[in-house]
Amino acid sequence: MDVSNDPLRTAELTVIGQVTTASNVTLVCEAEQDGPHPLRVVYKPVRGERPLWDFPDGTLAEREVASYAVSQALGWGVIPETVLREGPYGPGMVQRWVDTPEEGPELVDLVPVGEIPEGYREVLRALDPSGHPVSLVHAHDPRLLRMAVLDVLINNADRKGGHVLSGVDGRVYGVDHGICLNTEPKLRTVLWGWAGETLDDELLTDITVLVKALPGELGTRLSELITEAEVRALEARGQALLENPVMPLPSSQRPIPWPAF
Repeated sequence: MDVSNDPLRTAELTVIGQVTTASNVTLVCEAEQDGPHPLRVVYKPVRGERPLWDFPDGTLAEREVASYAVSQALGWGVIPETVLREGPYGPGMVQRWVDTPEEGPELVDLVPVGEIPEGYREVLRALDPSGHPVSLVHAHDPRLLRMAVLDVLINNADRKGGHVLSGVDGRVYGVDHGICLNTEPKLRTVLWGWAGETLDDELLTDITVLVKALPGELGTRLSELITEAEVRALEARGQALLENPVMPLPSSQRPIPWPAF
């Protein structure tokens, strides 16, 4: 594929803002492209990453790109296009911006206990900052289910509600995959609504394609981004789902990231 004219990979990036709530430096940039509007992207420079003792190998940017490669190998398109490249502050991850509707239901939300919207699943009950009982819920949506399965495969340690985006194009996207693909079990997610349920044949077919691809070119590409042990762990998680096609139950003392949004 000729990428020489792909603005995501080659165009000069102009910083127009910063996501100040992010744990690591996260910049919003524009890149010139054909057409009336520039391409908007998210740029996370490696130099802005905070070291993590339990993710000592490689960079968070490389893990984001590796997670995107897994999503693409599955054919699900859950993660927006993500690349490694140079930017204004050195090498980093660059990802296509997702435009979201100004209004509409949230895919992951907090609602009063007993007021779960139709088509949603309750994950847990808690107290909000004012002390009112609330339920954490998410939509019972096949697009979101694919994201939940992807999180199991890539061992996502940080699926917050704010990392689930509903695009104006009608697709559902997941972002922020810097702490994924560890060899140790670290699944923390707000998408527990399918826990204990059996996966359908269509999802299992896609997982089979992924597992079969890992010993070949896909695994080689991933080993340039994460460790070989992490590639083998990814294959083992995929194989485990094929042998026992049931969504896992929470098994740790901290199965949901904090904060949840």
